[in-house]
Amino acid sequence: LWCTYHTKSLVEKACTNTLKALNLDYLDLYLIHWPMGFKPGDKDLPLDCNGMVIPSSTDFLDTWEAMEDLVISGMVKYIGVSNFNHKQLERLLNKPGLRFKPVTNQIECHPYLTQKNLIDFCRKHDVSVTAYRPLGGSSEGVDLMDNPVIQEIAKKHGKSPAQILILFQIQRNVIVIPKSVTPSRIRENFEVFDFELTEEDMEELLNLNKSEHHKDYPFHIEY
Repeated sequence: LWCTYHTKSLVEKACTNTLKALNLDYLDLYLIHWPMGFKPGDKDLPLDCNGMVIPSSTDFLDTWEAMEDLVISGMVKYIGVSNFNHKQLERLLNKPGLRFKPVTNQIECHPYLTQKNLIDFCRKHDVSVTAYRPLGGSSEGVDLMDNPVIQEIAKKHGKSPAQILILFQIQRNVIVIPKSVTPSRIRENFEVFDFELTEEDMEELLNLNKSEHHKDYPFHIEY
């Protein structure tokens, strides 16, 4: 659910548009993409004169009620959230009259942003975690996959840095969704079930944490 459709009356329309675009009768999973809404209209990213997003006055608790209606109507099977911090997720879970809790929270997650506290919170409340951008990005001009610690672990196991980063999430019991359009890399992304990272490997990867996000957004977000 994109941010310009957070108004309760627009949620069903947004889902209908998605179903038509995908030529489907229902979705297995539908997520609120961000906890904040943007000004509704023709522009996906409505910006003010300073280049910042124009927010809407919507509350994600109201948006969630419309998401729940999608489950009841059969348009979607499960609903979840994305980019919610623990305070926002806790507020949603404590919502009076909650009919369906989020099945997952999709968040940016990689060794430079391990998200341990948020993952622990989600696990405590039986909300699965989905890691997007698991291969990270650059930090101070150095790409995550070029990090010497990750390179050394990859060399030890005879695997690629990308495979190390994917298995890192799997062994944390985190759903991982790497993205690629290259057939050879897509195949490589699947070839992570014939080896195991040691406790020492996992500790080294966790110790790389910088609580660092790899994308600048034209709006303020609190983590």
